[in-house]
Amino acid sequence: MARFKHYDYNQTKMIPLRFADQIQSGTFEYTLNHVVDNDLDLSIFEQRYRNDINGAPAYDPAILLKIVLFAYSRGITSSRGIAQACRENVLFMALSADSQPHHSTIADFVTRMDEGIAPLFTHVLMVCNQMGLIGREMFAIDGCKLPSNASKEWSETHAELTRKQRKIDRAVERMLVAHRSQDQRVEPKIRERQEAQIEKLEQASAKIKKHLATEPERIGRGKRAKAIKNNITDPDSASMKTSKGVIQGYNGIAAVDSKHQVIVHAHAYGEGPEQHALVPMLLGIKRQLYQISEKNEGILQSTKITADSGFHSEDNMKRLSRMGIDSYIADNQFRKRDPRFIDSITYQEEQEKRQAERGYKHSKRFALSDFDYDPVAGTCRCPAGNSMWCRMEDGRINGRKATGFQGYRKYCRVCPLKAQCLRDPNQKEGRQVAFFDRSEHKESSYIDRMKEKIDSPMGRHIYSQRLGTVEPVFGTWKPTRGSNALP
Repeated sequence: MARFKHYDYNQTKMIPLRFADQIQSGTFEYTLNHVVDNDLDLSIFEQRYRNDINGAPAYDPAILLKIVLFAYSRGITSSRGIAQACRENVLFMALSADSQPHHSTIADFVTRMDEGIAPLFTHVLMVCNQMGLIGREMFAIDGCKLPSNASKEWSETHAELTRKQRKIDRAVERMLVAHRSQDQRVEPKIRERQEAQIEKLEQASAKIKKHLATEPERIGRGKRAKAIKNNITDPDSASMKTSKGVIQGYNGIAAVDSKHQVIVHAHAYGEGPEQHALVPMLLGIKRQLYQISEKNEGILQSTKITADSGFHSEDNMKRLSRMGIDSYIADNQFRKRDPRFIDSITYQEEQEKRQAERGYKHSKRFALSDFDYDPVAGTCRCPAGNSMWCRMEDGRINGRKATGFQGYRKYCRVCPLKAQCLRDPNQKEGRQVAFFDRSEHKESSYIDRMKEKIDSPMGRHIYSQRLGTVEPVFGTWKPTRGSNALP
């Protein structure tokens, strides 16, 4: 018969434990403990307390800050999870000196951290600067989508919310009429369910009315700005597309130094597009570095800035040029112009496969080259051979001389090729095309200058460093910090 070692759950064992010995030199918890105790100014947290004469003693903000930051580094983000770790994990016990704060205390501290997190971040940058961790040679800017604690089903424009609120009120009125007429004949359980449903709808209607009365209409950016959807639960968030579908959340953008991947500035924007955030991020970098060292007045003019195609626009390129910043911002055709991929069928197939997986539909419309344009006679025929009428002669498009044509309705409506020509086969208007005057000198735009700059061997070399600077920061942060951020 097999024999096993004896064990007894009733035995007692004394384990002497000194918490200071658990915080070993060279570890993250040791650095965190030292920085919080010696380098950070926590007076902003101490100003909230008024118990010097009356009231019970409070938990030291240094202790709470240590366990919260250490929990975030281990992917623990809930206050209950942090409180549990302070009771069960030796490292959390050591950092908190076994104080075991309640989860409500931790939650309240985290909720009120918004006032002190910005100066605290600046203090951390000061420590990094003193240790020589910020190189100031290149800053890479990138963003990722952060889901908010709000349902995207409650995101509507004010007009849509008004219609929804009226529809709910009409439904409540119908249910009340039916409820009163059947009150004596319906069983108690059914009547309770009906009353609960009516109360639920009334609460939803009141929630919409309050939002419409207190929150202004959100207007999009651009020349043709129009009303955009606003979320009732989290008005600052927005609906945005990701590789996993549409989410309700924020666009978290960070600027990372290339020397040791230190985040020098970060901000969350309630908008999916990133073009508008480039200049504010640059000013944020300048402001943060000026606060940690007065020698950084011209930091933006003495460093390099890299960002992906999400930040690329004519206005941004123009502002960067006027600010004298050495920038490298890729456009969405940057990879296609790369000679390393120009003959690669595999790369094209991979791109098409990714777009198909994301639900993108490839346009099969006739291109401008498919139209027979005669600049001498001033005529144009569509791919089906039908003549088009001149809707614009010697006009201007973006400052360039152009001639525009449009298909006749009688031809386009019955044309067998309209599925390949029109955006919508059922649209009433005919296809429109415009041809630029090639004899006119085209002035180089800021986008063209950036393309020429980033397509050069040195430009490609500098831009390639962006991937190794900012992408690892997000790649490490997402899985190891418990974040569900999306590209």
